[in-house]
Amino acid sequence: MKYTKPPLSIDEQLSILQDRGLIIEDIPFARNQLAKIGYFRFVNYLYPLESDKENHFFKPHSSFDKALNLYYFDKELRSLLFSAIQTVEIALRSKITHSVAMKYGAFWFSDIALFTNKSLAEKNLSVVRSEVARSKEDFILNHYKKYDTPDLPPVWKTMEVLSFGTISKIYRTLSDKVLKKGIAHEFGLPQHKYLESWMMSLCLLRNFVAHHMRVWNRNFSVLPQLPEYLDFSWIDSTKDIPPKVYSPLCCLVYLQNQIHPDNLFVKNFKSLLSTYSNIDTHAMGFPDNWQEQPLWK
Repeated sequence: MKYTKPPLSIDEQLSILQDRGLIIEDIPFARNQLAKIGYFRFVNYLYPLESDKENHFFKPHSSFDKALNLYYFDKELRSLLFSAIQTVEIALRSKITHSVAMKYGAFWFSDIALFTNKSLAEKNLSVVRSEVARSKEDFILNHYKKYDTPDLPPVWKTMEVLSFGTISKIYRTLSDKVLKKGIAHEFGLPQHKYLESWMMSLCLLRNFVAHHMRVWNRNFSVLPQLPEYLDFSWIDSTKDIPPKVYSPLCCLVYLQNQIHPDNLFVKNFKSLLSTYSNIDTHAMGFPDNWQEQPLWK
């Protein structure tokens, strides 16, 4: 079927929303907000207010302000997440870089023999070359002014310009399980399989955050493996947990606690929820008693 819907003015967009039952008390204010946010992005926050998902009619008492409240909560949540993910990403990058280099040398990432899947290792190395070639960092440019062999800088330079996703793949395909387990132990995890899973999940969360995409009630296609027991404050993972942000958020909090035990993430998250008091934490996958879980106390 051919797409035939024409572009609409902001006033036309607001008129459609009103016709569908959305309460808009201040038209100039709503017009100004849509001009800054964009209608297509904003409708993601209208969706929870709809009673008819096919025809997009709204529940009684649904208002523009309620949807806007969700939008700004999600925006502030992403800012909070970005800071925490940055801390975890840098710590993982540093630990993997140093631990493997001390055993296998400065160019271990380019030694295909160190990886379980040779074909995937070749693909990963190709991505590494591409990401290094795109880099305009001074330390990369200065390296190539002085050295031409090997064709890539040592791991402590190269890993600094790789994406979190690429680093996750490199760690996941390393064949030395003893070394990988040792790295996982540094972050309070009993097995490398958990760290692999958590890194994959946090990479996805990071991408949503970096691209300013909706996070608060999103369904996640990649979820972390959640151990029933960990050595440090954790959650009750024995019950079914929805595929929402709660799972990767718990992993993020746990890893942060291992890196910076005095971090304020939980406090800041609770403060954000108190500021936006109408947020449904169940839509985020949080259980009823989440604040009683040791991780969140």
